[in-house]
Amino acid sequence: MKATMALTSKDLLGIKGMSVGEINLILDTAATFKDVSERDIKKVPALRGKTVINLFYEASTRTRTSFELAGKRLSADTINISTSTSSASKGETLLDTARNIEAMKTDIIIVRHSCSGAPAFLAERLTSSVINAGDGFHEHPTQALLDMFTIREKLGRLEGITVAIVGDILHSRVARSNIYGLLSMGARVRLCGPATMIPREIERTGAQVYLDMDKAVEGADVVMMLRLQLERQAAGLFPGVREYARLYGLNRSRLERAGKSAIVMHPGPMNRGVEISSDVADHSSVILEQVTNGVAVRMAIMFLLSGGGKAETEPAKREG
Repeated sequence: MKATMALTSKDLLGIKGMSVGEINLILDTAATFKDVSERDIKKVPALRGKTVINLFYEASTRTRTSFELAGKRLSADTINISTSTSSASKGETLLDTARNIEAMKTDIIIVRHSCSGAPAFLAERLTSSVINAGDGFHEHPTQALLDMFTIREKLGRLEGITVAIVGDILHSRVARSNIYGLLSMGARVRLCGPATMIPREIERTGAQVYLDMDKAVEGADVVMMLRLQLERQAAGLFPGVREYARLYGLNRSRLERAGKSAIVMHPGPMNRGVEISSDVADHSSVILEQVTNGVAVRMAIMFLLSGGGKAETEPAKREG
C-alpha cells in the first residue's frame, strides 16, 4: 500500500478537529489491514522494532486487548501497564510514570484515564506518540473510528445516513467522539435519552435531541445504544433501572421502527435487559463485528502515527 497523505499530528487525542481527509485516511488504511486478522499467520512487519505501551488507569477488556493485538500484529513490542501493577499505586504521578516509560525509548504510549485531558497533558510533554484510549467524559476517538468503519463497511457510506445514539449521552465519551466524527462525515445524528442525561447545549454541535426513543429511532439507518454508566453518575438522574429499560431500552418492537436495513451497535460492555435486549444483541446487531474491526482500525492508527503515511509500505505482505 502506498499512502498518499499522513496524519498532521504525532498524536491521536480526539475526533474533534480532525479533517474529513484524516478520518478517511484512517478508515481506508484500516481496510487494508483487516485481512491480516483473517490469515493463519496474523502478522505483518510494519512496526518491527517499535515499542508500544498500553498505560491504562481504568479497567478495560476490549480496548486494551484490541490495542495489544493491533501492536503485535504489526510486529511491535507491546507491553501492558495497569495502575494496580505500576508505581502509580505508590503515589507516582501520571507525568513521572509516562516520562520514565519514555526514557526506555518507547514509540507509542496508549493512555486510558479517568481525568478528561490526561492524554493531551502527556502529549504536550512527551516526544512519543500518545493515543487517547478514553479520557474521563471527554472522548474515545478510536471507538468512534471503528464505529464509523463498521457503518461504512455495512452501509457503504457515512454521508447522508441517520444515526440514532440512545442512552447515557451525558457520561459517554463514545457518544462525544461519534457526534464529532459522524457530523463531520456528513451523517445526521439524533441523540436520545432522559433529559437529565442530555448535555446542555449539545444541539450546538448540529445533532438533534429527542426525549422519546420511538421517535428517535424512526427510520434510522443506525441505532447505537450506550451503556448506562452507573459508576459515573450522581444519584437521582432517573427513577430506576426498570423504568429506564422501559423507556430507553432497545427491544425487537422498537427496532422495527428503524429502517429496514438498519444496523444495531453498542460499544460494550452491555447491560443486557437494560439498554438492549439479549434477542436484539445476539441476533440483530453488529456488536462483534465492531470488536473485530477495532483491531484493524487501531493497527491503522499506530501505523500512520509511526510514519506509515509518509513512505511506501506493504502491510498486506505475508511474513513467513
